[in-house]
Amino acid sequence: MKERTIDYILRTTWLAVQKMYNEEAAKFESTMATGFTLLSIDPEQGTPSTALGPKMGMEATSLSRILKTMEAKGLIERHPNPDDGRGVIIHLTEFGREKRAYSKEKVLTFNDSIRKNVSEEKLNTFYEVADVISDMICNKKIYDQNDK
Repeated sequence: MKERTIDYILRTTWLAVQKMYNEEAAKFESTMATGFTLLSIDPEQGTPSTALGPKMGMEATSLSRILKTMEAKGLIERHPNPDDGRGVIIHLTEFGREKRAYSKEKVLTFNDSIRKNVSEEKLNTFYEVADVISDMICNKKIYDQNDK
């Protein structure tokens, strides 16, 4: 294929972003996945473990491994969910809050840097295109499940 495809641009751009975040996180013996998880946990109320996976778009098994590592590093604690005896609520420790603030700072720096180099009009178009792609995928408008 001579021209770049949409999926190629999405994939290579995301891989570059992921590499950048992992390089930053490695300076603090962390990973992008840990930072993303920290940002997905409500710092005040905590987040039910059953809500965390869908919120992050992750499978339960992958999230379970990340949470286990985060708990071992003292970033999170698991507490029984008072509304559901079978579930747990993931809470940030003080150390987890510190790492969350660092992760948030890195995300905001990235966003500010892009905003300084891309016009608001182009960013809005980017968001619109991303929404269309996401909608088409989520609503199975590209490949029908019944296609063989």
